[in-house]
Amino acid sequence: MKRVRAFLGIEALAFWMASLVHSGALFRGYEHRQAMVAEGVIGMVLALGLLLILAHPRATRGVGSVVQAFALLGTLVGIFTMVIGIGPQSRLDVGLHAMFVMVLVAGVSFAGVVDGRPVYD
Repeated sequence: MKRVRAFLGIEALAFWMASLVHSGALFRGYEHRQAMVAEGVIGMVLALGLLLILAHPRATRGVGSVVQAFALLGTLVGIFTMVIGIGPQSRLDVGLHAMFVMVLVAGVSFAGVVDGRPVYD
């Protein structure tokens, strides 16, 4: 359960940092309003998932899997917008999305195995 909480906290912070980048607060030249909003929302969902797990530890598997799957879906939508040319397309954005996918896939798999037991045991 500690791993799932750690993943959710790190992921939420990573999405909020990306949102700050797209707001122009951290760096100039990467501003993109839609990406800023989407990443902020995804970060909030991950943080709310973390709070739910802290309040209800027995919900770790379900909540951890659902909020990270939501974040992964949102990230894949972001990749799609880059591919079709309407989303931000900098090297930074490509790298962020690749990192998000790797971390979220790992996080979903950790949420599916809690205390050494797979989700579907």
